[in-house]
Order: sequence, then C-alpha cells, then structure tokens
Amino acid sequence: MQCCAANPDAGVVVEEPDSFYAIRPECRDDVPRTRFKPRPGRTLSARRWHASFSEEGYLDIASVLKRVQLGGVHPTIKGVVWEFLLGCYDPKSTFDQRSQLRQQRRLEYEKLKSKCQEMEKAVGSGRIIMTPVITEDGRSIEDRTSTGAASQEDITYDFGDSSSMTEQQMDNVLLDRDAIQWKLTLHQIGLDVVRTDRALVYYESQENQAKLWDILAVYSWVDKDIGYCQGMSDLCSPISIVIENEADAFWCFERLMRRLRGNFKSTSTSIGVRSQLIALASVIKSVDPKLHRHIENLDGGEYLFAFRMLMVLFRREFSFVDSLYLWELMWAMEYNPNLFPMYEADTTANKSQAEVKDRKLLKQYGKFERENLKAGSKDQQIPLSIFIVASVLEAKNKRLLKEAKGLDDVVKILNDITGDLDAKKACKGALKIHTIYLKK
Repeated sequence: MQCCAANPDAGVVVEEPDSFYAIRPECRDDVPRTRFKPRPGRTLSARRWHASFSEEGYLDIASVLKRVQLGGVHPTIKGVVWEFLLGCYDPKSTFDQRSQLRQQRRLEYEKLKSKCQEMEKAVGSGRIIMTPVITEDGRSIEDRTSTGAASQEDITYDFGDSSSMTEQQMDNVLLDRDAIQWKLTLHQIGLDVVRTDRALVYYESQENQAKLWDILAVYSWVDKDIGYCQGMSDLCSPISIVIENEADAFWCFERLMRRLRGNFKSTSTSIGVRSQLIALASVIKSVDPKLHRHIENLDGGEYLFAFRMLMVLFRREFSFVDSLYLWELMWAMEYNPNLFPMYEADTTANKSQAEVKDRKLLKQYGKFERENLKAGSKDQQIPLSIFIVASVLEAKNKRLLKEAKGLDDVVKILNDITGDLDAKKACKGALKIHTIYLKK
C-alpha cells in the first residue's frame, strides 16, 4: 500500500482503449486503426487523478495538465477530466462546492428539457424524430388533413403586420417564431444522430441514440442564434459517451460550443468558419510562403479544403479513440485557469502581467496558452486547431508541391491521411509552427 501511495500509477492495469469503445464486428475493416494506448507513467490514470485532489477537493491542475499533455487521459476518467479541461468546474473549488453546482445545473437542464417537452413530446421519450413535424408556417404535419386544412391548434400568428399588436402579443409571436424554427430542425438532428459514430456498438442502443438527440435538441433551443447545424452531432457524441449523466453531458457540450459556436454562425454571404480559414492562410503564408503561393496558384487561397477538419475537430481524420486523445491534448495545451470564471461571468478574463509572470501561475496554463502569454501575443484568438491543420499541411509539404496540380489533388492528398495521423506528433508539430509564427 505504501508503494501505491508513493506512486499513483503503481499496479495500473493497461487495457486496450478499443475495449471501452467497442466497434461493431462488421465495421472493423472500415474504421481507421487506433494508435493511442494508455501508458503507465505517462497517461493520466484514475489513481493519479484522485491523488491530485486535496482533502477539501482542490485540484492540482498544473500536475494534471502536465500528465495529460504527456500521455492523454485513461478512458475510465475521461468524462470527469474533460469537465475541468473545458471549464465546467474551477480547480480552486471544493468537493462540496462542485457538488452543489452540479445539482444546480442538473435542475436547470431539467427545466430546459421540460420546456422542450412542452413543445415536442418526443423529447425525453426515448424516441428520435427523423421526419419533419411542422411546416414552415407553423402547422403540425401529423395533424394536417388531406386537404391541408389546419385545426385550431395549428393556427399561428400572421407575422406580416405587427403594428397593431400589444406587447404581450408580440412576445407570443416571437415565442412562436422561435418554437417553429426549433421544431423545423428536430428531424435533421435525428437524421444526423443515426449516422453519427454508427460503427460503435454503443449506438446500437436506441436509448443511447435518444440521449444524444435529446442533448442536441435542448441545445438547439437554448442557443437560438445558432440552433442546430450539421457537424454538432460529431462534436457532441464523444461527450455523450464518456459522461453518463445526460445533464452533465449537456453542460460539457455547452462549454465546448462556447469555443466552437462561431464556426457555425453563418450568413447568406459567408460561413462561420471562414475567419479560421483566413487565420490558417495567414499562418501558412507566414511560416511557409512557398506552400502558400502554390495553394493560391491552385485557386485554393481560401483554404476551403480544411473546412471539415476545423468544423468537427478532426473527427474524420482520426479513429474514434485517437480523436478523443487529440481533443484532450488540445484542451490541456490551450487550458487557461481563468476559463471557469470567464464562462460564469460570460466575459473575457483579464490577468495582469505581474500575475502572468509568476512561474507557479504559468504552470496552471497549458503549453500553447503559456507561450502566447510569454510572447505577449495579440493573436491568442487563433486556436491550436489552426496550427494542427498547418502541421498536417507541412507534413505533406513535399507531396503537395510536387503532386498537387489542382484543388482536387489537394483534397485527395489530405484525404489519404485519414487513419495515418499520430495525434501526439500532430500537436508537437503544431506547437513548433506556433513558436515560429510568434517570432515572425
């Protein structure tokens, strides 16, 4: 026992990560092979995780970040670790404080879900909607007669002339508009859910599919500016799998979307991820002007070929297990100790230079964020994912320059990397490019 106390990794049994996320037998030949394996002394184990808390519950986030960046997180504790990496909880809080906050959030989620259930009975029923339930003018499809006549319940407000409406009537109109828009997306969520990670045994369960659908349906109602967009199911699925409680999974996904929601905010003239594609072009132009000119000459200056990587955080380029490993590496490297108070206040956290220069405090930042702070970077808004794409392009530099005669060739070369990428190497390459970029 003394040995185990001295070394939290002692006696750790190493299991294949694929055993935690089983692949359906008929799909095994069609999915990328998994590279990640938990390594004693490198991967954050359950024992070392529990040893990182004080008696009151304060978390030594610096030691956790160091271990995660070294070798990822063991599958048995991914969910609870991710909650901290994504800013759901403050490492400086106690066990009791976090328990209280968790209960508050669970109650809040139940209220949100109940509101959605009032508008659509399928929410929380264990069923998934896969066909439209409402017309664009707000009439229920299942209740419509063959002649198209609407029942009294189907009648909605006329949005055309609102000048004579009272304030209360206007509130009702806005509510109806929101509800109609929300219900119009429910079947699309269902269609995406049944296609998401379908190689996993986990999603053979209707209950597990319904859990993912419920989370996305509630989120679509909460974030009315964005609603639901294709790609969100790929981001939510891993969280729904590693966090058993639905409410906890919802809030973890909500935190992730705070980082990524800008990618989904599109207009009739631009796509939300465009700003990141512009940033990627800027990075490549700075660190590899020759490759950038070549891509521009191929009419690829907008870097749209990287759209998928950034939208779903490399879910297509890695196996399921390796994509989880990549995510936790990224989140650990980008970690900022002000994340929790920043999200709770819904504002940008500010720290003085005197505080940032404190060595002990610097260790509470991830490697990537730490370098931004040391350099006094004005480009902290450029996420690590941009530099990971840049590292992928740099790794294929020679082939792109030699073989790419058009954008189709660029896409083909990048598609060939699926299942052939190493998450740790990709992050190391990204950090090197980031360092070069900061010095330019």
